[in-house]
Amino acid sequence: MSLGWLARPGSALRGELAIPGDKSISHRAIMLAAIADGTSRVSGFLEGEDTRATARIFGQLGVAIESPSPSERIVHGVGLYGLTGSAEPLDCGNAGTGMRLLSGLLAGQGFDSILAGDESLSRRPMRRVIEPLMAMGARIESESGGLPPLRIHSNNNLQSIDYELQIASAQVKSAVLLAGLYAQGDTIVREAHPTRDYTERMLAALGWPIEFRPGFARLSGGHRLRATNIQVPADFSSAAFFLVAATLVPGSDLLLRRVGMNPRRTGLLTALRLMGADITLENAGKQGGEAVADLRVCHTPLRGIIVPEALVPDMIDEFPALFAAAALADGETRITGAAELRLKETDRIAAMTAALQLLGADIAETPDGAVIQGGNLHGGSVGSRGDHRVAMSLAIAAQRASGEVRIGDCANVATSFPGFLELASASGFGLRLA
Repeated sequence: MSLGWLARPGSALRGELAIPGDKSISHRAIMLAAIADGTSRVSGFLEGEDTRATARIFGQLGVAIESPSPSERIVHGVGLYGLTGSAEPLDCGNAGTGMRLLSGLLAGQGFDSILAGDESLSRRPMRRVIEPLMAMGARIESESGGLPPLRIHSNNNLQSIDYELQIASAQVKSAVLLAGLYAQGDTIVREAHPTRDYTERMLAALGWPIEFRPGFARLSGGHRLRATNIQVPADFSSAAFFLVAATLVPGSDLLLRRVGMNPRRTGLLTALRLMGADITLENAGKQGGEAVADLRVCHTPLRGIIVPEALVPDMIDEFPALFAAAALADGETRITGAAELRLKETDRIAAMTAALQLLGADIAETPDGAVIQGGNLHGGSVGSRGDHRVAMSLAIAAQRASGEVRIGDCANVATSFPGFLELASASGFGLRLA
C-alpha cells in the first residue's frame, strides 16, 4: 500500500521555520565540486532522494564524497578530466534535473555511460537536451520518443554551439553549458524568456570564466574549476508551500529563514502579491553568490487574478501551490502559457484539476493552464499521482477544507522535501500519516 496522508484544518501557522536546502543548487554543487581541483565543502545540502541519487552517481564515477553530518558533504574533486566510467547504469531515481544536467556533463567524457531513472522519470522527455548536445557532436541514444534510459557514448571532440533555447528551461541551458566545459571554442546559449541562472553563478564561484546576463550566457572550454565552500540557501520551491498555507489560514504569522531569492525562481512571490498576499522580505543578503532573505508571511484574503505569462518560467515548479491558492481565493484566476506543467513528474494541470474538483472546486483545465473560480472546499479522497508537489499542494488546500482530506501516494515527497510532514505538523498543519 502506498504512503498516504490524512489532512484537515489545523491551527494558525506561527513561528520560525528552517526550510531544507535548495534542490537545484544541491545538484549543481555536487556536480561542479566533483570536477573541480581540490576539496569542496557543501553546507545546507538537501537530504532528498533526488540529490542523494546525484551524489551516489558521482561515487560511481570515482569521486570520494563524505557525509560528516546531515546536510553536509565534503567532495574530493577529481578535476575536469578525472571522472572514471561505471560499468553499471547511473540511476537518477526521480531526478529530471539530475539526468538532464548529467547528460551535458557526460557528453564530453572519454567513457560510455547509461543514465536511467524510475518509472516516472522514464516517461519524461529528454529530446530537448539530446538535440542541442548532438548538435555539439555528442553521441546519445534513447528510447523511442527521446525517453530514458540514455546511452551516452565517449566523445573527446565536442564542438561549441550558439544555441537559442526552443523552450524556457534552465535544465537544457545548463546541459549545454556543462557540455561547453569540454568543447572547443565559445559555447553560447540565448533565451527569449530568461531562466534561473544557478549554473552560471556556481561556475563563476568556482573560477570558470563565464559571461552571463538574463537571456544570455557564454563560456569557452579548456579552463579549470577551483574547489570552494558552497553554502546552499533554503529552497524557495519548498518555502512556497508555507507561503501559500500561511496566507490562506486565518491568524497565521510565519517566518521562513534564509530562503533563496534568485529572481528567476520567485515568480510565485510576485503572483501571490498580485493576489493580495502579505509577504515581506527581511534581512536580505547574499549566501554563496545567491540572493537570500527571511520571508515573513501573514494571513490575508486572496483575490483571483490573470497570472501574467511573463511570470510562468519563474514559477513553473510552484504552480500546484498556486492552484490551491486560487481555489480558495475570491474570484476567478486564469492561468495560461503553462503547457510545460503537463511534462513534469506527472501532468500537473490534469492532476491538480482532478483532485481539486473532487474537493468541490470550480476549475476547468485548458491546454496550457486552467480557469479557477475561487470558493470553498470540502473533504474527500484524492490522489497525488505520485507527484511530490501535487501531494504537498493538496495538503495546503486541506487546511481550508470543511472536512478531512485523504491524500494518496505521497511517498515521493521525500525526493524534494524530506521531513515535510513533521515540519508542517509542527507549524500548525492538521496533517498525519493515513
